[in-house]
Amino acid sequence: MTHSTAVPTKPWAKKPIDYLRNLSFFLVAILSAYVVVAITPMKGKLGYAFTFFVAYAFITSLFALVSLGIPAAKDAFIKSFVALGAVMTVIPIVSILGTVLKNGLPGIHLGLFTHDMSMATPTDPIENGGLLHAITGTLTLVLLALIMSVPLGILTALYLTEIRGKFSGPIRFLVQAMSGVPSIVAGLFILSAVLYPIAKNYSGLMGALALTILMIPTVARTSEEVLLLIPNDLREAGTALGGTQWRTVAMIVLPAARSGLITAMILGVARIAGETAPILLLTGGGDKVNPNAFSGPLGSLPYYIWKSFNAGSPEAITRAWAGLLVLVLIILILFTLARTLSSRNVARR
Repeated sequence: MTHSTAVPTKPWAKKPIDYLRNLSFFLVAILSAYVVVAITPMKGKLGYAFTFFVAYAFITSLFALVSLGIPAAKDAFIKSFVALGAVMTVIPIVSILGTVLKNGLPGIHLGLFTHDMSMATPTDPIENGGLLHAITGTLTLVLLALIMSVPLGILTALYLTEIRGKFSGPIRFLVQAMSGVPSIVAGLFILSAVLYPIAKNYSGLMGALALTILMIPTVARTSEEVLLLIPNDLREAGTALGGTQWRTVAMIVLPAARSGLITAMILGVARIAGETAPILLLTGGGDKVNPNAFSGPLGSLPYYIWKSFNAGSPEAITRAWAGLLVLVLIILILFTLARTLSSRNVARR
């Protein structure tokens, strides 16, 4: 007597006919959108997109109604609008990246990363000058802001989650209020409180101070949410083994929240990397590489982009788009590195 082995089935998995049916719905919706745009006053890309989604939602809902009933039709209709929301979220991002690539690639050349603008002007030919001063200046500003804001933000989050003193409420309120402060306000504050009465000259440090004010709320709020996700069992276990509160926090809580804290740093960098208003007020926007961030004008990509757009010539506009493309690439590289480090830390644990 032979025993047959039962083969597990997945009744919820889609079959080839399901993919074929969805493809046919998609093609019919495209054809319907083309016909509607051709015979009605609706024109342009927006008309095609609107009629396509309406047609697709109607077709899928009608099929579900006929084959499975009213509940399935409602489900298909809602799924269509959920997909519409996802696509509408992605379209602006793709459009922005496409525009930056289209306009920025003509301005990319090898000398862009090895020369500064000390011997050139924005209206000179594209081959003259480069972005070296702006790239190094932006990285310097971000690094200084990270050094100052990350410890303050994490310590604030630890006070709110671990200490929970009587000032937790006011501090949480102030942190949330600071997250909505316009960047120009932070720049004017440093200008009037530090630059004019104390420093008396432009420098990268002045710009980094303003960026720190903008970055601290993001780091603090995100770090607080991450630390709240750490189970209290870990804290209790550390205390039960004889560890003090701060030893438990340093040896158990913070390592457990490492990937989330790295994400907080990522969000903080995203908040400040493209800020322009404080940079225009505080750094002086130099056209040559300045190795000393504590003295003298410091160039940056936002300042370079703003200055090139203001020049107005075709060469200057191309330079501005090239600088914008480089800024987007730098942010993308920083995000990728941070996420890679975060995933490695999670894998090791």
